[in-house]
Amino acid sequence: MYRVIGLMSGTSLDGVDAALIETDGEAGIRFGPGAEHPYAGDQRRTLQEAVNAAIAWQFDGAEPGIFKSAEEALTDAHAAAIGNVLAMAGLTAADIDLIGFHGQTVLHRAPSAQRAGATRQLGDGRALAEAVGIDVVYDFRTADVASGGHGAPLATLYHEALFRRDSLPGPIAVLNLGGVANVSWLGDGDPKAFDTGPASGLLDAWCEQTIDRPFDRNGELAAKGKVDEAALAQLMAHPYFPLPPPKSLDRWDFSLDPVQGLSPEDGAATLTAFTARTVAEAIAGMGQPQRVLATGGGRKNPVMMAAIAAQLGRPAEPVEAVGWNGDLMEAQAFAWLAVRSLKGWPLSLPSTTGVPQPMTGGKLAKAG
Repeated sequence: MYRVIGLMSGTSLDGVDAALIETDGEAGIRFGPGAEHPYAGDQRRTLQEAVNAAIAWQFDGAEPGIFKSAEEALTDAHAAAIGNVLAMAGLTAADIDLIGFHGQTVLHRAPSAQRAGATRQLGDGRALAEAVGIDVVYDFRTADVASGGHGAPLATLYHEALFRRDSLPGPIAVLNLGGVANVSWLGDGDPKAFDTGPASGLLDAWCEQTIDRPFDRNGELAAKGKVDEAALAQLMAHPYFPLPPPKSLDRWDFSLDPVQGLSPEDGAATLTAFTARTVAEAIAGMGQPQRVLATGGGRKNPVMMAAIAAQLGRPAEPVEAVGWNGDLMEAQAFAWLAVRSLKGWPLSLPSTTGVPQPMTGGKLAKAG
């Protein structure tokens, strides 16, 4: 068993999730403490500048210079998050075997018949290892993408390990409601996974644009609005949805154009309905699960969860219903994946990312 701290920074740029687990990289998993470490205002601004530069860059030419400043900000924030978890656990750096450092995704391009995929996660694993004095595994996705896979979702094998550890009856669908929504289908042959469409990303962007708030707290804005069926139909007509899985998205693959001109309330209601419908259609296309378990920030939005349940015809339960932690799930996943990377074990499968064969990945930065 390895004692590992996993780190995750999502596309919302709100902070670093850090979680301690003990694991063998298989179904041996014991949860430790964890918490979110919010970004300071200047750190978040630098990261947003890096995202904006990446969107303009589109993997064409030299990387934007802002990436270096963003990586320095990420190192500082992630080192602080590690320090917080060590303090919570009453441990020192010497007690930790490994860090799993996802970094910050600034641009993702899914592979297609026309062009190869590409993905970029900012994060200087060597600088973080030196800063905290612990070995760091980082850059988890590049090897998968270089081999023809999507490089996402990567948490699915961790979901399956928990599913096996807890002997849950299957099949089940684990629904991650982050900026993008993805689903893991477990207990019915090889685990399957793909991005289903936007979860909270478009809705967050709409709230920032229309009410100058970072997200729709408790779904209060959407609850006051009415779904615009014409705008919803336009959103549903996106060419992504007919594509067969495995498949993946960048948070910015979808636009707010269909809801422009609507009231803040109606736009929020329409975008929430969009998430619910695309999630439900994705799960229905995989079969009838015993349970749908939701993780990620979207599970805290009761209006979104109710809309998903209405579309599914059954409740979507927070993963806490089976004793998992939906706030720390992805951070834990990258701790677990770090051990697998260290051992050269697969992080992804043909059925989860479309990679041609089971694929390991990640790079190891030794402390000192």
